[in-house]
Amino acid sequence: MTALAHERPKTMSEASAAIVNVPDLDEVLWQAWKAMELPDGYRAEIIEGAIEVSPTGRLTHAQITNRLRRALDRFLDGGEHACHQDTNVIHKRKGWIPDAFVAPEDLEPYADEDGLGVEASAVHLVVEVVSPGTRNQDRDRVRKRREYARAGIPVYVIIDDHDGEGAVTLFTGPRPDKADWEDIHRVPYGTEVTVPEGPAKGFVIGEAITGPKRG
Repeated sequence: MTALAHERPKTMSEASAAIVNVPDLDEVLWQAWKAMELPDGYRAEIIEGAIEVSPTGRLTHAQITNRLRRALDRFLDGGEHACHQDTNVIHKRKGWIPDAFVAPEDLEPYADEDGLGVEASAVHLVVEVVSPGTRNQDRDRVRKRREYARAGIPVYVIIDDHDGEGAVTLFTGPRPDKADWEDIHRVPYGTEVTVPEGPAKGFVIGEAITGPKRG
């Protein structure tokens, strides 16, 4: 007869230690994201438990984004804050690249521990200009809306060519525990929206930035 060898069963403490040593999904994604090398014209973000790679926006997207950046720079000129682009915003092993955001002009004191971007706690306003395509629209309207609320960023603005004839939606009063916002104000292109708080308080988003109604 052949004797079968049996492994000694793990104790609860040993099993717990093994579980503790297994990296969680956020950490795995974070390490993978840091190691990514993308071709020019693409960017990668960590959004709700997934790495999303997307191309830079089309011409109309770039035009709106650049008009917004220039207008915000003029509005903020002489103060301690500025409009930034092409910079990672970091929050709890998540990384986003807003089309524009307002934060201190000198970002160095607010860099994350890996030096990859700026901590979300230093950001007062984020703006996304929606690109065509269902996935792109869902990213800015739904997934990033929830992520920015979780991060407690005070103001989120969506400029959306693909919402009816074009619309601007202003989100304020983030609820991190609910991943949503206390106040949501949507207006069609042609109606002005005013930022209600923060360094950009009083900044107006209207046709000079969005252009006229679409369609």
